[in-house]
Amino acid sequence: MLSHHSGLVYVMVLVSASDGEMTDAELKTIGEIVGFLPIFSDYDPSLLIQTTAACAELLDSDDGMNRALDFIKAAIPANLRETAYALACDVAASDGEGHPETRRLMEMLRHRLDLDRLTAAAIERGASARFVRPLSH
Repeated sequence: MLSHHSGLVYVMVLVSASDGEMTDAELKTIGEIVGFLPIFSDYDPSLLIQTTAACAELLDSDDGMNRALDFIKAAIPANLRETAYALACDVAASDGEGHPETRRLMEMLRHRLDLDRLTAAAIERGASARFVRPLSH
């Protein structure tokens, strides 16, 4: 179903799957985002597993990445594109890894959502600040 909620979930799943593995930290972050953020206040959380599975199935199809990005662009209105990118950044930062595949996907997502570099950099910096880890002693 084409809804902004589905589009936002697809963004998060796409980022989580971009390195070939959806980590527990990423899945936990997705669940927390859906349960906490006001944009999901009218979303039925029981649909999360179904929407995640639909996105994964699309990604496994021919040209799945581009088809998923097309779905995201169609589902997310202009006023939620910065929100979508912020959610992508949060999921990317949640496992503490900086995979090259994820960085490439973030660039593709930024272009598909028509976000300028300065806006994207600010959103990325915010996610980095939120997901900083304590120094080991």
